[in-house]
Amino acid sequence: MQNDSREKILRRIREALSVEAPARHLVGAGPSPSGHQPQDWLPPVPSSADELVALFEKNSLGLKTEVRRCADAAAAAAELASLAREHGWKSIGSHDFELGNAAVGSLGLPVVLTDREYSTAALEKCDAGVSGCECLVAQTGGILVTSASSGGRVLSVLPPHHVVIASVSQMVGDLADAFGVLRKNGGAPPAFVSFITGPSRTGDIERILVLGAHGPKKLTVLLVQA
Repeated sequence: MQNDSREKILRRIREALSVEAPARHLVGAGPSPSGHQPQDWLPPVPSSADELVALFEKNSLGLKTEVRRCADAAAAAAELASLAREHGWKSIGSHDFELGNAAVGSLGLPVVLTDREYSTAALEKCDAGVSGCECLVAQTGGILVTSASSGGRVLSVLPPHHVVIASVSQMVGDLADAFGVLRKNGGAPPAFVSFITGPSRTGDIERILVLGAHGPKKLTVLLVQA
């Protein structure tokens, strides 16, 4: 009886696999039965840079991501110093990235660099992780980080406060554009790719939203205008 059931299931699977399914999730693959493309169901994305930034800020607010606009790299350094004072940072984790090196160095705090040999115990004691990113996604308020652009896997996960320093030029419209950024970079795909949409959260226990359950409880984006 058990073997008969198994054969029936496998036969149905073979029958299903014999008919090629249309790739309706791909652009240009043809309309769905309703006549719509997947993009038709997604929130609209504006075309101008200012509107993209405004949309990102709006979505970030709903995700409890703090966005601080910075006129230039010097302003970003000042904002990072302000965050350090506000939250009483004693040490931070970071990595080598052009937009953040000067800001991190100006803090005068002990820094654990994750793109060099480092102590996990020292990183666990850091109050914040400061990293770059691949891009910011206006449509979702998400942040695309990879092992190549964000100092490995740990900076966006282990410290209780994650700070991303990014340029307005890194703003893209939607997820398709974000994956396009990865393709433009060429080479083998990074070992780690993740979209961050706000601080870590869970609502599993009695449907009560808890921040910082599996990662940082605070996420800040320093958005450099120029």
